[in-house]
Amino acid sequence: MKGSNRLMLLAAAGLIVLLVLGLVLQAIRNLLWDLSYILPPWLVGPVLLIGTLLVLAFVIQIGWPWWKGWKSRRGANNASSTAPSPPGSRRQAAEQSLESIDRLLERLQDDVARQALHLERERVARELARGDLVVVVFGTGSSGKTSLIRALLQDIVGRVGAAMGSTTGSQTYRLRLNKLERGLQLVDTPGILESGLDGRDREQEARERASRADLMLVVVDGDLRSAEWDVVRSLAGLGKRLMLVLNKCDLRGEEEEKRLLALLRGRCKGLLAAEDVIPTSAAPQSLPRPGQKPWQPPAEVAVLLQRMAVVLHADGEELIADNILLQCRTLGDKGRSLLNRQRQTEARRIVDRYSWISAGVVAATPLPGIDLLGTAAVNAQMVMEVAKVYNVQLTRDKAQELAVSVGRTLAGLGVVKGGVALIGTALSLNLPTLLLGKAVQGVAAAWLTRIAGASFITYFQQDQDWGDGGVQDVVQRHYELNRRDSALKRFLDTALRQVVEPLRQTAKKRLPPQPGPRAGEDASGPGHREP
Repeated sequence: MKGSNRLMLLAAAGLIVLLVLGLVLQAIRNLLWDLSYILPPWLVGPVLLIGTLLVLAFVIQIGWPWWKGWKSRRGANNASSTAPSPPGSRRQAAEQSLESIDRLLERLQDDVARQALHLERERVARELARGDLVVVVFGTGSSGKTSLIRALLQDIVGRVGAAMGSTTGSQTYRLRLNKLERGLQLVDTPGILESGLDGRDREQEARERASRADLMLVVVDGDLRSAEWDVVRSLAGLGKRLMLVLNKCDLRGEEEEKRLLALLRGRCKGLLAAEDVIPTSAAPQSLPRPGQKPWQPPAEVAVLLQRMAVVLHADGEELIADNILLQCRTLGDKGRSLLNRQRQTEARRIVDRYSWISAGVVAATPLPGIDLLGTAAVNAQMVMEVAKVYNVQLTRDKAQELAVSVGRTLAGLGVVKGGVALIGTALSLNLPTLLLGKAVQGVAAAWLTRIAGASFITYFQQDQDWGDGGVQDVVQRHYELNRRDSALKRFLDTALRQVVEPLRQTAKKRLPPQPGPRAGEDASGPGHREP
């Protein structure tokens, strides 16, 4: 049944095509008949051909732009239909961030950097899958961090597991709190402000662990030191939830404790809530008793435990989601930084290649007053290749427009004239007059192309934006960078190999041969004859 229906449809389509073709042929035949009455027979064919070409040109002129517009609208609709939907939760946002990092990893060419970023991405993915709340205890080695950890482990309500692993100086305990769905990791980090290379390494590790915390306890035993204040300010600025723990309160009187708490709450105003500055005595000093063993007072961490429980029960989901999103953003920034460096390296290779191509063209065909601006510094093909590196689809018209814009700026700022004078002065010390003109023009062309190319790289790095100062500011900045002594010396050293030396070799080949001895003379001179 289906086969017969298909045959009927094909037959109907064939009949329609034949009908249309017959109508077209009939129209052409009628037109030929009418033209034969009006025009001479030899003129009918050319007139019909010209008319057909005009009709085709009209159809192409009208139909082609319409077709391109329809295709672009269809592509835009497809792109919008395939675009990822906005995340419904922070977890979905984190998963989308990890997917974007996967796409970024595919574009990195450095195997070592890609592998390191991949390992970091897997760590964040594991944290997202496990979903533990991470509480990091941070501070100097003398502030009583480890004592506070021990006091918390003894007084905490719930189940406490053994240490789940350690790195250099760090120790992590897995906990379960009553009425808290997620697990809890309590991380004891190395102390900061320790001297020596090992001390700085341990501090760096502590800072890294703190940056990945959902909740951070900063332990101090007095007023904030400069390093401690920097950590509090920087991590609070990232959106980290902090608690400032004033430890060793048993060593102070009640009035001194109140004064210190007021001082710390005043310093942290705007960064921490007043109730997040908490006094503790993690390891109170023992008290002597005559005739008996010294009495060891219990640790005073109940206020801290109560505040932690309130915060984790109320905001735990928000804390972990925000932390994972922050880690994803940090990881994405790191990947984009690697990709930008890779793109910059590739773009500089393109600019370098076009610099010496321009130099070779100008040096091979020197003309008096040659337009270096038009032949070297402004190169639309170079612009298109640099744009491709930055994943920008650029038409040739747009590339030429950019090239002309930078070229006019080079001329308007006097860079072309100044560059030729600068290069001429540098080369005149080492070159004979015969080669100087060609060499100056070729090397200057390469130098101007380099400045223009660096300006284009900046333009694409800034998402096709010249910045607040416009194209003039970008070109002027790269001109100043390239005319510095160190940069100019490196460029001229390369130019001597790429431009000047080939010119010398070519000049040697074109010199007329030295005259040899005439007949009857030998190398000893014209006055010497064979006996």
